[in-house]
Amino acid sequence: MPELRKDMVRNNWVVVATERALKPNDFPINKKDVSYETETSSIHCPFCEGNESYTPPEIFAYRDENIPKNYPGWSVRIIPNKFAAFELTGELKQEVSGVFSSCNGVGHHEVVVETPEHGTEFHEFNLNRIELIINTFIIRYNVLLKDPRIKYIQIYKNRGLFAGASLDHSHSQIVGLPIVPEQNKGLTEYYLENERCLLCDIIEQECMYKKRIVYETELFLVICPYASRFSYEMWVLPKEHREHFGDISENEVKELSVVIKKATSVIVDCLNNASYNFIINTSSVNTPQNPSDHWFVEVIPRLIVPSALEVSTGYYINPAAPEVSAELLRKEFKNID
Repeated sequence: MPELRKDMVRNNWVVVATERALKPNDFPINKKDVSYETETSSIHCPFCEGNESYTPPEIFAYRDENIPKNYPGWSVRIIPNKFAAFELTGELKQEVSGVFSSCNGVGHHEVVVETPEHGTEFHEFNLNRIELIINTFIIRYNVLLKDPRIKYIQIYKNRGLFAGASLDHSHSQIVGLPIVPEQNKGLTEYYLENERCLLCDIIEQECMYKKRIVYETELFLVICPYASRFSYEMWVLPKEHREHFGDISENEVKELSVVIKKATSVIVDCLNNASYNFIINTSSVNTPQNPSDHWFVEVIPRLIVPSALEVSTGYYINPAAPEVSAELLRKEFKNID
């Protein structure tokens, strides 16, 4: 019988199959059925080396000092999002009109072009490049938090059509929001009630239970969470309590690079080339310090389109038991170099 499980981090419920897990071939979204190709030619791709004039002027790039901005010769390049969700103009203004509240969309929206090469995917990068990308995230995180209008910095990657990607040249995005999302409010509520970090307690309990552990390093624990919203969903949990992603150490960058390469490789190679989202959760910025926050990473395969029940209730239905999913993923992690 399915089981309702409480997602303590998001303070919500998930319907989970407790005794089985759909195999990768059982899911309706399959690479064999649909092409993810959205930009087939590097000639017209705005992210390819040599096409720098197709994008807004770059914000930051790793390139040889002798090469000017907005020219070929870069390794990782950050540009403003041409179709930004937020715009960096003016001061933040909040308004209330009767029962309705609003604020102007002041913020940052940047694209991280992860490679000059068209067709090379994130999971195919060597570790040096992945470390470079993560360090780029850190640099931009620590720049954006200096803007007092920004209250939260969201770093994420969409890979594939069903994860929301519009171009298949490997890239990720950084958004500075003027408000703080409430999706992880369970962290604060747990801390207020118990005076302890929820994720630290989850790490301790998962290490004792073991069945949902996918992979472990000295600094990170990878699990299929107890109340997984998505099939084969993985959380990458740093063992050291740290609120802000922008404060992580050099050793954490190196280990995180290994873990993320393995996780994305398993999704592509073993889950039928599935679309996925890679999301970095962190603490708010330019707000009072919140000791309940504990940064972590979600790696989410997109294997099923949400149903009307999920949309209407907010209760996700996961047909793959996290314990069974973790067992499959654990075996596949061992096969990834």
